[in-house]
Amino acid sequence: MITGIEAIVDAVTDIELKHIGQKVLANERISFKEGVILFEKGSLGYLGALANWVREQKHGNITYFNRNFHIEPTNVCVFSCAFCAYSRLYAHREEGWELSTQQMLDIVKSYDGKPVTEVHIVGGVHPKLNMEFFMDVMKQIKAHRPDLHIKGYTAVELDYMFRKAKLSAEEGLTMLKAAGLDSLPGGGAEIFHPEIREKICADKVDADGWLNIHRTAHLLGMHSNATMLYGHIESYEHRIDHMDRLRTLQDETGGFNTFIPLKFRNMDNDMSHVPESTIIEDMRLYAVARLYMDNFPHLKAYWPMLGRKNAQLTLSFGVNDLDGTIDDTTKIYSMAGSEEQNPSLSTAELVALIKQVKREPVERDTLYNEIKNYADISQTEMEINPLYN
Repeated sequence: MITGIEAIVDAVTDIELKHIGQKVLANERISFKEGVILFEKGSLGYLGALANWVREQKHGNITYFNRNFHIEPTNVCVFSCAFCAYSRLYAHREEGWELSTQQMLDIVKSYDGKPVTEVHIVGGVHPKLNMEFFMDVMKQIKAHRPDLHIKGYTAVELDYMFRKAKLSAEEGLTMLKAAGLDSLPGGGAEIFHPEIREKICADKVDADGWLNIHRTAHLLGMHSNATMLYGHIESYEHRIDHMDRLRTLQDETGGFNTFIPLKFRNMDNDMSHVPESTIIEDMRLYAVARLYMDNFPHLKAYWPMLGRKNAQLTLSFGVNDLDGTIDDTTKIYSMAGSEEQNPSLSTAELVALIKQVKREPVERDTLYNEIKNYADISQTEMEINPLYN
């Protein structure tokens, strides 16, 4: 008798969906066309069942998180992306902020004695902040706290830095790595297809440039993440095109740690007229991403963008990582209209969030080395222990 996921696939009446399900269970790669079919025809229950099966084949019940904090050096930016509520054009920089090296170092020092493992540095593309400035920042951070992993600078920031300094991606990344840069975040990818990119972020680095920077980082021994901004004016084909380009590069280098879908939020930007995706569409997106991105070891949901309850839901639709404690000291999430207006969770709160949906919380470092499994630590113990609060 067929039971479990095999029974779910066997019960599907649509021939195309059944065939795709059978390929997933056989660990066979699904095609571009099949990815689009999943979006067009797959029910939420079917997609979720398949994605959860893949997730548990890869990671069992484990849900990862890390203890991290963010620094946004500036929200002043030379680019004008239609979806962005965060940046302020250089001409209107009085509305924004520009942190000095000392101010950023003070943020790092505020975590002295706390068991954070990562600082995430991203911000706007300020015309007066150059390679030397960011190299000095990282050198000072590493001098103060050598063990702190620096995940920094989107491909958009890096492309501008390198062009301004007249450096190739390889030359620029080699210099930044020597200064202390450990890995790259996945921001700035948005949607790769030029048809959409031309409408939402025409003036910043294109898909080939973004992919080349990440390819180069991987070849230099650095890992990175990848993102996709979804739920605005893109089609299903545009989503699969984006994921396919990432999947192809991962085949080539194996350097991506995780894929992070980012939900478009329509507050205070030039796309405020575009309705946001529903929670059902969000979960379908995560599920299809888990099925299509077969060579990405991890699928992450940023809980500040989705909200805590919705982030918990993603753990049944392929997601195995909820990012981290974050401590967003500025407003990159709340300015975008995220569910969490002051995104910060203690370790105890994040562990509880994971345990509430019967998953196993495991703290990791940036490269997914396991630090601590919290499955057998009681919530009472965590709440009274200052290390977790």
